[in-house]
Amino acid sequence: MQLVVLVLVLLLLVRESDGIGRSEEEEKCENENEMKKRPHSVSITEFGAVGDGVTLNTKAFQNSIFYLNSFADKGGAKLFVPAGRWLTGSFDLISHLTLWLHKDAVILASPNSDDWPITDPLPSYGRGRELPGARHRSLIYGRNLTDIIITGDNGTIDGQGSIWWDWFDNKTLNYTRPHLVEFINSTGIVISNLTFINSPFWAIHPVYCSQVTVRNVRILAPPESPNTDGIDPDSSDNVCIEDCYISTGDDLVAIKSGWDEYGISSGRPSTNIIIRRLMGESGRAAGIAIGSEMSGGVSEVRVENIQIFNSRTGIRIKTSPGRGGYVRNIYVSDMKMVNVGTAIRFTSLYGEHPDEFYDPTALPLIERITIKDVVGEDIKIAGVLEGIEGDTFLNICLSNITLNGITSNKSPWNCSYIQGFSDLVSPEICEPLKERIYPEHYSDCYHLSNHLRTSSSNQNRGAWLFSW
Repeated sequence: MQLVVLVLVLLLLVRESDGIGRSEEEEKCENENEMKKRPHSVSITEFGAVGDGVTLNTKAFQNSIFYLNSFADKGGAKLFVPAGRWLTGSFDLISHLTLWLHKDAVILASPNSDDWPITDPLPSYGRGRELPGARHRSLIYGRNLTDIIITGDNGTIDGQGSIWWDWFDNKTLNYTRPHLVEFINSTGIVISNLTFINSPFWAIHPVYCSQVTVRNVRILAPPESPNTDGIDPDSSDNVCIEDCYISTGDDLVAIKSGWDEYGISSGRPSTNIIIRRLMGESGRAAGIAIGSEMSGGVSEVRVENIQIFNSRTGIRIKTSPGRGGYVRNIYVSDMKMVNVGTAIRFTSLYGEHPDEFYDPTALPLIERITIKDVVGEDIKIAGVLEGIEGDTFLNICLSNITLNGITSNKSPWNCSYIQGFSDLVSPEICEPLKERIYPEHYSDCYHLSNHLRTSSSNQNRGAWLFSW
């Protein structure tokens, strides 16, 4: 525990010294719904809710939201959750609603699976992610909505996931586990200023959504908890994730877009995604991941100012024959890692198919991935970059990367079926990426300016300057 605290302090100091912490003037994502004032407001207690952590309040949540629906065309409404522990099963939100939690409010998920209704699988998955057939609906759920805000004064949404993790580990689940929050085919979503803990499965899951902002949230789950991803934008566009702390049992952020033939058929990509000023740890998985379900395509992703520690992987792209789709135009910069197993990993044979009907000849297109300005301490393996035979990953560009403390007896870089360029990478990069970016190949590297400049004074740190 003391080591974790020390690492956090050091990372915060690094953020301040490098100017990574956001000032008031620094850019932040804009969502026109974020500052909306609702002219109508009610408290959950007005509908008979009891915040004793024992009384089941599902009906109170459902009835209050049904009542507030009458104000949807009158500027919308706010549902206030005061201090207390408000036990509930799954409930639906409505358009033009703000769900606001007091700082001492806890929305407490029921441990009874009967309080989590069964819903159809997503079309882009064809089945539940863990089991064939249907799946449990999320605790907080919305479909075909617009203008939804979930926020407060750092109140808490607690999924009480341990019973679900036991069912998963013991293989006694009947359906795929639920998320804490899921929105489907919705637009204008803001989730901010809250703490999410102990999700049964992925915590925040916008799917087929547009204009999504997740800002200033904490997402926590034990490091041994299975598949407790933090934030998973899925077949969604114009997504912003910023100023968050995530410590979970799986990927902190995982960008997805459907699974094998179902994702290919749905054809709904994830695109225009910003992830920045994120800090956290994942003992089992990655800080930032793309995939493995990426069959609808992932593109135009910008990842900046990331702090990852005590994790298996820093950044990872996961795919497989049968996925189809593409991952392209990905830009990662200003990343710091401490005590990370593998800094950069591309996994091309991830497997895990929904059924036997996938097409093994549907190969993914992976191209134009730029990773630059990365510093790592206590890194075991610099990179495992594995393409697919007959499907080489193209224009992979690594620049200004320094990874210290390599302890593995294996080569620090393991590369296969990959093509690209590099500059100022330590330890020495693998052969397929040794060709220099500058001057011939800067236009082949995504988001690198044609005004690259070098400083001869510091060849290991900060030598390249990139402008937008």
